[in-house]
Amino acid sequence: MVTALGTQLSTEVMVAFIDSVKERFGVEPVCRVLSQFVCKIAPSTYYAAKSRPASARARRDEKIKEVLLAIWNDPDRGRELLGARKMWRMMHRLHITVDGRAVARCTIERLMRDLGLIGVRRGDSFYKTTVADPDAERAPDLVGRRFTAAAPNRLWVVDFTYLDTEAGKAFAAFVEDVFSRRIVGWAVADHHLTELPLAALEMALYARARAGQDVAGLVHHSDAGSEYTAIRYRDVLADFGALASIGTVGDSYDNAMAESLNGLYKTECYHRRVSWANTREIELATSSWVDWYNTTRPHSSLGDLAPIEYENAYYTGQLPAPDDQPPDQAHRAPNGRYLPRQTHPDLAPAPREHAG
Repeated sequence: MVTALGTQLSTEVMVAFIDSVKERFGVEPVCRVLSQFVCKIAPSTYYAAKSRPASARARRDEKIKEVLLAIWNDPDRGRELLGARKMWRMMHRLHITVDGRAVARCTIERLMRDLGLIGVRRGDSFYKTTVADPDAERAPDLVGRRFTAAAPNRLWVVDFTYLDTEAGKAFAAFVEDVFSRRIVGWAVADHHLTELPLAALEMALYARARAGQDVAGLVHHSDAGSEYTAIRYRDVLADFGALASIGTVGDSYDNAMAESLNGLYKTECYHRRVSWANTREIELATSSWVDWYNTTRPHSSLGDLAPIEYENAYYTGQLPAPDDQPPDQAHRAPNGRYLPRQTHPDLAPAPREHAG
């Protein structure tokens, strides 16, 4: 059986094996043992293979590896985070070819394995951040676990997450537009008082106002944490005509999309370092990551566009109508079934508004 398997081994594999042991045993003895127990290979075959010019495939592989490493290490594109599928999408989106030909996904997977490049995977967090205020007025749930929107500024989801530094605890808050997955506001602080999520919200409102976009009628969905039910927070929403929506206590599915963004942020930004000195250091890294996430990172739910690209495509009329788009996966339960929905009427698909 060993001999039968050995006959299928390529010369390249045999040469690579001989290279790995020749310093210890010598080329001729290794070839003699391989010929007796694995498959026939003469020392002359080995030396001929070593002196033979590299094949066209091998030369192209080396060029592709250079491209992959350049993207992988680029802080504005790969950030040492992308897996093979997203790397393939990134190269396709940037129209990167090698020798005039696009690179196949299977080739990227193979060469990334050779280079030891592995996309990040999400981990776990065990810090409880949602503490409800039993005396606070709580808005109804207008989303019903359906995290979809027909246009920008129809539905925002918000949340904050716990971080750790050498100087103590830190927290990062985000405001995400459900339509484009764009992070429209964020903040980092060494506390999770109402000022933290309020700073993220005010950044989001300012960014949209600066772009000339009206957020009146926007549904703002959060968990039942006391930070989001505070009077100051509710007053800001009311001033801009936004509608508050709050899920139930202790149910992560009621704010699943925001929870997912927290996990993505920790995987792609926070957990990329063993330790952080202080909140300021995390804040600088978060600013860089948010910019990359919004402008460059391919998003599978957006046809592998970045969030800002997706919004721009919407405003220029280059996206399919909402009814033609595949159903969003974020509101599915772990068993794949859709969760119950009680969607606010303002979140239903409506004719698209193009930028004037």
